[in-house]
Amino acid sequence: MASSSGTSSGSPVNQNSGSEEDLQQLMAQRKRKRMISNRESARRSRMRKQKHLDELVAQMAQLREENSRIIARINVTTQHYLNVEAENSILNVQVAELSHRLQSLNEIISFLNVNNGGFGSDHGIYSFNDQATDGFMNSSWNYLYANQPIMASAETLQY
Repeated sequence: MASSSGTSSGSPVNQNSGSEEDLQQLMAQRKRKRMISNRESARRSRMRKQKHLDELVAQMAQLREENSRIIARINVTTQHYLNVEAENSILNVQVAELSHRLQSLNEIISFLNVNNGGFGSDHGIYSFNDQATDGFMNSSWNYLYANQPIMASAETLQY
């Protein structure tokens, strides 16, 4: 009897010991699977991060290239604007010179009309009496001014 109870109590200890080893092996196997799964998940995560980083680097290069093109277009447009602005300034100076000349010519015509009495009837043009012609056309300053070319350029402008 004692041997049977010893045998029976010995068997469950051996069974428990075997069950514990099986349980520990099962837990160790699960732990290894979890570690492998975690490593694979981390690897996939690193790959996604690397892919995202590569996409961002490519996008950055594309944006820098586009930025360079835009800066080049801005520079060309700015240069064109400066050229047009300079040309506009020259034209404004020429307008001022022509306006001054026109005013002077109108004053001359008024002077001649007052001194001559108006239009000549012979030729349909202004007729000048000798005194008015001698007084105006023989003055070298007036003659030179009337024939002076317009000389406006970028150098004549002061910024």
